[in-house]
Amino acid sequence: MRTSRDATGELRRGRGSTHSGRRISSPFVSSAEAHPFLSDEWIEAARAIRERHAEHAPEIDIELMINIVVLDVPFRDGEVRAFLNTSSGRTQLELGELDEPHVTVTTDYVTAQAIFVDQDPEHAMQSFMAGRVKVQGDLMKLMAMQTVVDPADERAAMVADEIAAITAPSTTDD
Repeated sequence: MRTSRDATGELRRGRGSTHSGRRISSPFVSSAEAHPFLSDEWIEAARAIRERHAEHAPEIDIELMINIVVLDVPFRDGEVRAFLNTSSGRTQLELGELDEPHVTVTTDYVTAQAIFVDQDPEHAMQSFMAGRVKVQGDLMKLMAMQTVVDPADERAAMVADEIAAITAPSTTDD
């Protein structure tokens, strides 16, 4: 994740999303309080961001239900179980588990944050190849998820930047 200063000099964390060479900005990014990824506070703040942008979010036409098992969580003993579900046409990321997921992804905390917050496909692929990401279930459905978000979608980039801004840097070693 990159740290930079915006036009006002405010320190900003995020993917550094740009469209047509300009920084995608949001009035919510610099004022957000950071929380550990997947903590109860982070889930609540991320949900609020998604809800704030819901009316402008594109419909997701791929149904994917993923259980996510995150190991070595620094703020909680053991692991965090979460799920990502697009069956409603919107992205839902919540704590807990789905009864019949298409895919279960198990990985460590640092890798999960790189994949879901930093949206770093290179880190994801390297982690998968190194065995730090384990996938059970329909790998083709998981791969189809890569085509859901248009990289040129300014609103999606803004939501991703806002979520990155509410996410505290990982405190564990890679």
